[in-house]
Amino acid sequence: MSERLRLVMAQLDMRVGDVAANARQVIEAAGRARDELGAHVVVFPELTLTGYPPEDLLHRGDFIRSVGSALAEVRDSVRGITVVLGFPHQEQGRLYNSATVLQDGAVLGIYHKHHLANVSVFDDKRYFESGNHPLVFQVGEHRLGVSICEDIWHPGPVRWAADEGAQAIININASPFHQGKPAERAAVVKARQEEAALPVVYVNLVGGQDEVVYDGVSTAYAADGTVAARAPAFEEGLFPVELEQAGGELRPVAGQIAPLPADDELVYQALVRGTRDYVNKNGFPGVVLGLSGGLDSALAAAVAVDALGPERVRAVMMPSRYTSQESLEDAEGCARLLGIDYSSRSIESAFAALLDELAEAFAGKAMDTTEENMQSRLRGLMLMALSNKHGDMVLTTGNKSEYAVGYATLYGDMCGGFAPIKDVYKTVAYRLAALRNRRGRVIPERILTKAPTAELRPDQKDEDSLPPYPVLDDILEQYVDLDRSVEEIVAVGHDDAVVRQVVGLLHRNEYKRRQAAPGVKITHKAFGRERRYPITSGYRPWARKG
Repeated sequence: MSERLRLVMAQLDMRVGDVAANARQVIEAAGRARDELGAHVVVFPELTLTGYPPEDLLHRGDFIRSVGSALAEVRDSVRGITVVLGFPHQEQGRLYNSATVLQDGAVLGIYHKHHLANVSVFDDKRYFESGNHPLVFQVGEHRLGVSICEDIWHPGPVRWAADEGAQAIININASPFHQGKPAERAAVVKARQEEAALPVVYVNLVGGQDEVVYDGVSTAYAADGTVAARAPAFEEGLFPVELEQAGGELRPVAGQIAPLPADDELVYQALVRGTRDYVNKNGFPGVVLGLSGGLDSALAAAVAVDALGPERVRAVMMPSRYTSQESLEDAEGCARLLGIDYSSRSIESAFAALLDELAEAFAGKAMDTTEENMQSRLRGLMLMALSNKHGDMVLTTGNKSEYAVGYATLYGDMCGGFAPIKDVYKTVAYRLAALRNRRGRVIPERILTKAPTAELRPDQKDEDSLPPYPVLDDILEQYVDLDRSVEEIVAVGHDDAVVRQVVGLLHRNEYKRRQAAPGVKITHKAFGRERRYPITSGYRPWARKG
């Protein structure tokens, strides 16, 4: 072998649970890396063969046995290139999150993940035991160390590989996206390089899996932390990295560095990729959603079109007696700009019939949120009927601000299979809509400028019930994402009564969020598997003391 080592970062979407298909993908990608790119080593993401996270599939003996069979198939099928891949490895009754190195039918070694992630969306300690030994393997004259995802976030594993003679570190990952994540990763890698002074080849998974989406951005870092090569965000592919031997060191050669988009662009790409993969991996022919003439449904429709194409998106306007002419025009205009199937189907006769049926039961009681929720639930009923008849999945269109404070109706506008903008604060939704329009206008300008309204009663505005969205979102971000207390949020300038109102609404509406559809995680702390609060609880941080 020459003094240069060509390594390929296989930034791929491995489908959870489809072990046989994942093994075939590894074999095909390894062959391409060898034959088309002239690679000596090809590196795949964490838990390559099972996809990530396989969750309680790992408790099934038949599932673990299928992984063993798939690993043997890869080992026996690939020649002429060294393969590094992730898999769950059972050894003496214990299960490890592992990486193996395969070379011409031989297993050069197996590495067990040292640090098990057990925060945020991760549950590694539920399934795996920790490893405690480094793995360094040789390809020609070059010595490479292996680590897995969380191992690079902590001191120790990288340095131990360096102590064993590693000249570069391969770190395989299933690292989900959230706002600011690429910068966080770069800072972590730099800290490890200050510890061990080695180049790092960071290979990440790509694709959506239920609530999380993996952005890829696989990167080769030189020993001083500078970027030598980088794969694009949210795209699958095989991306080569050249390393050269120089004075006993292995140094990445400057290669192709994909530009890293700005944060809002990355967020939008995450929404698109997460929606596409959820719909396609679950086998739906398309989606249907209610298009109200408001911002949230317009943004959700734009995401769906960019994810699936306009031919797979169906929109329905469902007006009632409170729907304005503006909303009718804006919904139709948005659908026309997006090029999607559009229809208008009134709920008015059904609403009137339901009011008539309940007139005796409601006698003597003033109209309130009951009648508002009836309208929303009739719309949910209509969308689910269309879904059942045509097979399209219903997309819900609520945002994080609304879900946080319960400004959404169970079995109404929360009804559906997937919520593309569930983790998007309202203020961010405005930015994303404007960003999407800069590529080509798909959301009418009036939708971006008019006051938000649910149109469930005369002259209704969101700010009749809620603080202005910039205020609401800042309080929510501090309390939900940053875990700051009521007192800390008040101390930075927010009105005490408003903060207590928002926090009270947040906690009282946990029961609604527990029944909500999954949606793409893009913030530091998304509702769902990442933020788990009890429904029944005596914890009342919004209540005044004394």
